[in-house]
Amino acid sequence: MDRQQEFVLRTLEERDIRFIRLWFTDVLGFLKSVAVAPAELEGAFGEGIGFDGSAIEGFARVYEADMIAKPDPSTFQVLPWRSESPGVGRMFCDILMPDGTPSFADPRYVLKRALARAADLGFTFYTHPEIEFFLLNDKPEDGREPEPADAGGYFDHTPHSAAHDFRRNAITMLEAMGISVEFSHHEGAPGQQEIDLRYADALTTADNIMTFRLVMKEVALEQGVFASFMPKPFTEHPGSGMHTHMSLFEGDRNAFYEPGAEYKLSKAGRAFIAGLLRHSAEITAVCNQWVNSYKRLWGNVGSAAGAGGEAPSYICWGHNNRSALVRVPMYKPHKGHSTRIEFRSLDTAANPYLAFAAILGAGLKGIEEGYELPPGAEDDVWALTVAERRALGIEPLPQNLDEAIHAMERSELMADILGEHVFDFFLRNKRQEWEDYRRQVTEFERKRLLAVL
Repeated sequence: MDRQQEFVLRTLEERDIRFIRLWFTDVLGFLKSVAVAPAELEGAFGEGIGFDGSAIEGFARVYEADMIAKPDPSTFQVLPWRSESPGVGRMFCDILMPDGTPSFADPRYVLKRALARAADLGFTFYTHPEIEFFLLNDKPEDGREPEPADAGGYFDHTPHSAAHDFRRNAITMLEAMGISVEFSHHEGAPGQQEIDLRYADALTTADNIMTFRLVMKEVALEQGVFASFMPKPFTEHPGSGMHTHMSLFEGDRNAFYEPGAEYKLSKAGRAFIAGLLRHSAEITAVCNQWVNSYKRLWGNVGSAAGAGGEAPSYICWGHNNRSALVRVPMYKPHKGHSTRIEFRSLDTAANPYLAFAAILGAGLKGIEEGYELPPGAEDDVWALTVAERRALGIEPLPQNLDEAIHAMERSELMADILGEHVFDFFLRNKRQEWEDYRRQVTEFERKRLLAVL
């Protein structure tokens, strides 16, 4: 037994923890959990916990259903909202086949595979997400219009509001679980919040995002409100994104930093951006995986608010340009290690393991193939005409899930990044979602057409 496993077992005894929740994620990004008693944990470290993989979205077919969840002791934390004794702990799991080999259906393994490929090239991938979400007065049911929990706006500080207390309590819980928070504030729409997590390696960040979603929902329930990560719940307000800052490191050296270069951005950094741009349409179905995701990306195009309220709609990059898909933030003097890029299309409802794997794979492809970075966009891309964007060579992102599916299914890169199993299941599931969505007769159609036609 290794030291981390010994630490977990000792902590269980010292802190009177009687239940351990073993967490993993299905292909669509939903958190799954099985609880074990401390007496079973030593065996779980050695052999894992068996379960029926055919009951989990995208994991296995009925005739190959036996799978194993093996806890990763490095992810152990005590759940802080279980304040009563006995306590409850949690660990993320790796999913294995009965012979002990990794399951190709496990999203965590998809990301591990991508990170191993980066490591073979000498890189470590770091990410820092800005996570937006909505607080609602209660859980909407039967299609009722959601009601924001507050009327605040961008950076508003409203004493004694639900949002103010919520963010304080939520951050306290995140910090108690070892998840460091950099910033928090009210976002632009009523009820909309943003909490930014500190830089960490991409696997840790993906685990943290899965934990973050659950913590937000738990804290909201305790305060009598409801937290939603739906990309765009309101027609008239901006949606929730997860702008993600990222960089590659070679040991302690930031591979994106070059002192004499424009914007201090190295050749590797420029090629990484070029990879993201060239393959952005192919990875969009994973980064924006729900039919509602495209209401955020395209919901306000043509309005004074811009495309979706700072959501990127077009494939371009720019220095400090918030209308671009990829933004290069302003360089901070004497802080070369902080040189980074920001990918802005990702939303908070994506599966973070698959999304980070796709983003990393696209960027590495740019580096490996030596892609040239096109000129940056200095203008507000939303304000340009179609002809002006065409003259600049700026193409649109997929405008709905159907377009994103078609771009992904033609992509050899995405098949390679995700692996055949996840690639095929994801596309099948998303095609079905699009068909279900396309069949719906909406309230918009009834209001506009029923009485006049």
